[in-house]
Amino acid sequence: MPGVALKDAGARRRAFRALLAGDTCLFPASIYDPLSARAAEELGFELAFMAGSVASLVILGAPDLVVVTLSELAEQARRIARATTLPFFLDADHGFGNALSVMRTVQELEAAGLAGLTIEDTALPAGFDQKGSGPHGLAESIGKMKAALAARSDPDFVIIGRSGAAASTGLADCLTRVAAFQDAGVDAIFLSGLKTRAEIEACASACRVPLLLGALPAALCDAQALAPLGVRAVITGHRPHSAAVRATYETLRDTRAGTLHQQPADEAPMMDRLSRKETYAAWSKAFLTSDGAAK
Repeated sequence: MPGVALKDAGARRRAFRALLAGDTCLFPASIYDPLSARAAEELGFELAFMAGSVASLVILGAPDLVVVTLSELAEQARRIARATTLPFFLDADHGFGNALSVMRTVQELEAAGLAGLTIEDTALPAGFDQKGSGPHGLAESIGKMKAALAARSDPDFVIIGRSGAAASTGLADCLTRVAAFQDAGVDAIFLSGLKTRAEIEACASACRVPLLLGALPAALCDAQALAPLGVRAVITGHRPHSAAVRATYETLRDTRAGTLHQQPADEAPMMDRLSRKETYAAWSKAFLTSDGAAK
């Protein structure tokens, strides 16, 4: 029965690993709550992802300034993971502190039923008088990756080392970090800020593990071209959430103006499907009626 428990988390983690071990480049669904996850599942996505920026917007209505707490993120992740059978991973930012905080982050998010997470090397949150967002020193970053790996209890839980160094400290530093994170034992590498095909090829050549990319120029988001390089997923932005907010805003605007049009004919059936209305009706009959309880 869908959405009953997290007992299939192991299966989702193994499915995520199988996708990473495959030969296809995927565009994961950008999700943010249980219904968006179920929509992605219904539409046939193989993989789902929640960005830290989207989590901040959904949980706090705040910009991506790392003001969300680990407990808030874990609870939102738990709500999503229990509602879908899709492999689901998320952006765990810098692990909410030092290497010991990273360990706690892995423990909490693994317990929430996720398939995996990314830990990045960026120095977050922004410090006093800090200009820009560069990476931690290499030794500290390696320590965080090793701490993340040591903290997981399920070896199938996917730990992804993430870096945005290419856009801040340059490609050479990025390649150094790719090598170091792999030596530490991460399951995959996630890189953001690559701007050219040559940069992608250089990083792909350095990767012995699956490569995931984010914030690519649209012209480079070609799954057929990226797959042979070992790129297994590209995060293509997070418009589903902004589109949902826009639709809400426009509907409320029309309601306020007294011009709200009739509900589209397919809207209620869609909500019934995604909320599992028939499943809940069956549970109610089985467990909340005398006939059902007597069987």
